[in-house]
Amino acid sequence: MQKTETQMEQKQRILVVDDEETLCEALRFNLEEEGYSVDVAFSAEEALALNLTDYSLILLDIMMEEMSGTTLASILKKRQDTSRIPIIFCTAKDNEDDMVNGLNIGVDDYITKPYSIRNVIARIRAVLRRCSQPVSTGQSDIIYKGIHISTIEKNCSIDGKDIRMPRKEFELLVLMLSNPGRVFSREELLKKIWPEEVVVLDRVIDVNITRLRSKLGVYGKNIVTRSGYGYGFFK
Repeated sequence: MQKTETQMEQKQRILVVDDEETLCEALRFNLEEEGYSVDVAFSAEEALALNLTDYSLILLDIMMEEMSGTTLASILKKRQDTSRIPIIFCTAKDNEDDMVNGLNIGVDDYITKPYSIRNVIARIRAVLRRCSQPVSTGQSDIIYKGIHISTIEKNCSIDGKDIRMPRKEFELLVLMLSNPGRVFSREELLKKIWPEEVVVLDRVIDVNITRLRSKLGVYGKNIVTRSGYGYGFFK
């Protein structure tokens, strides 16, 4: 028998990190009603004390006492065992720079308070759906000179050195290297790398491309900007 979406979600664990206890409990109740398994942490420090590798997604507030959500997200994205866990920022700060900073770290989405539970659930579903789908390239390894990508193990090395990169950067690189010489418009990249349900600024593409160029070292110059058109990888 084919599993429904709700049945599949029952196996997915979500961690809500926010110093507003009432809000945490409201989110826990509503998400559990949707079939998710939910834990809460009232600070970044409390979250770090948990076995975070057990979670399918982390819903994270930015403004908290002591350690901020931004700092926690940065720590998790740098750790090998937690770098692939999707994170959604949930915050009262309605500022484009905060959004870009979060996405720059590798956060998968950004929700501004006040929000509706319906919107939160839709965003969570979209991110989990996207993260459960592997990058399809038609090949398991992509190699160009010193760049070696394994789409099965989801890792990238440059001249033999492992390079850590968030999921979005990895998918952008796989997409462009799988289609050398092709220029992708920002609209194409948003549609292929980000789900249609999530509102993402065009600037996010530019930020991710800039970070990708930096991580590729001497190969960064192979990512070419075609003014008015978009980006492509040229050998």
